[in-house]
Amino acid sequence: MQVNDRIQIMPKDSKEAPRSPCVISNVLDIFGDRWTLLVIRDLFFFGKHEYKEFLNSPESIATNILSQRLKRLKSAGIINEISHPSNRTRKLYYLTQSGKDLLPILLEMVRWGGLHLPPSEMMKPLYKRVSEAPESLMTEILHQLTDWEKRNLETGVS
Repeated sequence: MQVNDRIQIMPKDSKEAPRSPCVISNVLDIFGDRWTLLVIRDLFFFGKHEYKEFLNSPESIATNILSQRLKRLKSAGIINEISHPSNRTRKLYYLTQSGKDLLPILLEMVRWGGLHLPPSEMMKPLYKRVSEAPESLMTEILHQLTDWEKRNLETGVS
């Protein structure tokens, strides 16, 4: 499903009415294509924070699509960006609290995929962790994100 990039995503505290009365429809306005969730996956599970790192993912996202998805996620308050400390023309992307709240959904998608899709060598360790100890995995991932934020957000670069 391809989401129209011209749809204006409204933050929760926006005074404007949502496009639809259905929350599922409005969530799909943000996450209704594979590229958006793959960017979020890379932030959660693979420690990617730079544009070029997202481009190097095995799914080979096109540069224009990546740029659009990063803008959409930022305007929806799912991610934010700061200037890279060593090169101010580059950006570092990170999950906001709203983005971090997606972790249980992604872990459930991993669990479902491990049960119902052909096995993936790359994902086997994650399938195992999700099935054996999902709570400790969630804690570990959130701890890693917090550590990254302490190293990068507290430097005052924005």
